[in-house]
Amino acid sequence: MIDVTPRDTTTGGLAHIGAQPIALAAGALVVLVLGIGSIAFWRAYTGTTPEPDRVVAARQLQARTAQASEQLVEKTNGLEVTQQESIDQLQVLQDQLQTVRRQLAAQQAETRRLSEQVSGLTEAIDGLRQASASAQGPDAPASIHNKPIRTRSQAARHRHAGSHG
Repeated sequence: MIDVTPRDTTTGGLAHIGAQPIALAAGALVVLVLGIGSIAFWRAYTGTTPEPDRVVAARQLQARTAQASEQLVEKTNGLEVTQQESIDQLQVLQDQLQTVRRQLAAQQAETRRLSEQVSGLTEAIDGLRQASASAQGPDAPASIHNKPIRTRSQAARHRHAGSHG
C-alpha cells in the first residue's frame, strides 16, 4: 500500500491548478464577459434602464412632495383665515352682548324708577281718597269711596251737571 501524506495532496492539487492558471483566468473572463453582455442585451432588448427610471421616479416623488407641501401650506393659510374670521365674529358677538347687557340694566333701572313713581302716585291717590272721604263727612255713601276714581269722577260730573241745569 501506498501512504499518501497531506503534503502530497496539497502539492498535487496546487500543481494541477498551477499548471493551468491562464486557462482558469480565461474561463473566468469569458463568464464575466458573457454575464455583462447578457445584461446589456437584456437592457437593450427591454428598452429600460434602471438608472433613468430611478431618476424619473425620484423627480416624480419630489414633484408630488412639493405639490403636497403647497397644498398643506394653502390649507394652513385657509385655516388661519377661517380662525381669524371666527375670532372677529366672536368679538362682534361679545360687543353686542355687552351692549344688550347695558341696555337691559338701563331698562331695569327705568322700570324701578317707574315702579317707584307708580307707588308714589298710588300713595298720593290713597291720600286724596282719605282727604275726600273726610271732607265729605260721615253722611256720604260708602259705595262712592269704594268705586274707582274714573267712576267717581263721572258721577261727580253728572251731579255737577244736574245742579246747573
